[in-house]
Amino acid sequence: MKWEDMRESQNVEDQRGRGLGGLGGGVRLGLGGIILVIVGSLVFGLNPLQVLSLLSGSGGTLSPQTQSQPGNPNDQTAQFARAVLGDTEDTWSRIFQQQLKAQYQPAKLVLFEGGVDSACGFAQTAMGPFYCPRDQKIYLDMNFFRQIQAAAGPNADFARAYAIAHEVGHHIQDLLGISDQVQRKMQSSDSATANAYSVRLELQADCFAGVWGHYTQERGLINDQDVRSALSTAAQIGDDYLQKRATGRIVPDAFTHGSSQQRVNWFERGFSSGDMRQCNTFAAKSL
Repeated sequence: MKWEDMRESQNVEDQRGRGLGGLGGGVRLGLGGIILVIVGSLVFGLNPLQVLSLLSGSGGTLSPQTQSQPGNPNDQTAQFARAVLGDTEDTWSRIFQQQLKAQYQPAKLVLFEGGVDSACGFAQTAMGPFYCPRDQKIYLDMNFFRQIQAAAGPNADFARAYAIAHEVGHHIQDLLGISDQVQRKMQSSDSATANAYSVRLELQADCFAGVWGHYTQERGLINDQDVRSALSTAAQIGDDYLQKRATGRIVPDAFTHGSSQQRVNWFERGFSSGDMRQCNTFAAKSL
């Protein structure tokens, strides 16, 4: 992945060095966190389920090497995050103008280590990227991101970029009013129906990430190996895959992000078309 050729975004708040370090209580991992846990664990030869259990607060502590350390604003990992964000801004600005006849409003990216206050509550270490609609910011734990880079090297680049692009997808849903509509429906629904809405929301963000990937490949910034890596990652974070490994059985009514095949399909749909209008998961009769 030729991320060095991407424009670095200025919509970045570097809050590293202000974190509290340590896990404290359990954390709820978003897509980005799950991606990084799966990829990093497999690279290290660890059981991803044990790592997920640790991060959810069921036991264990972080080693001293993973505690919050002051960051260098110009370190390569931060440059990577700014470059990916900048490329999503350039891409979605063009897409909004061409496909929606509207102006794209970029999200802010907050870099943190250890912990940070967000409008959605206190964010703890190792959560990976997540989007907070209340302040329209993407939060990225740099300690965990750096560990994945150190373990997997350049092979981790597009998987990391995919995680950020997915959170940008949630920002786009917020801009279009989709998130608010879905949240209202979820609040008035039973658990199974609410989960079904959540799946469609997450799959649409996957599709939006694929749309960004389409134009990134078109400009020669990613290759086929990068795409295969992203699809492999998507397949390993499906609800069915994770449930099967965790409990030995699959409960579709409990899905919140979609099955492995669904995640791959919707990413590929956005990637092959480059058309955000193809990402309407809520109108799809079948996912």
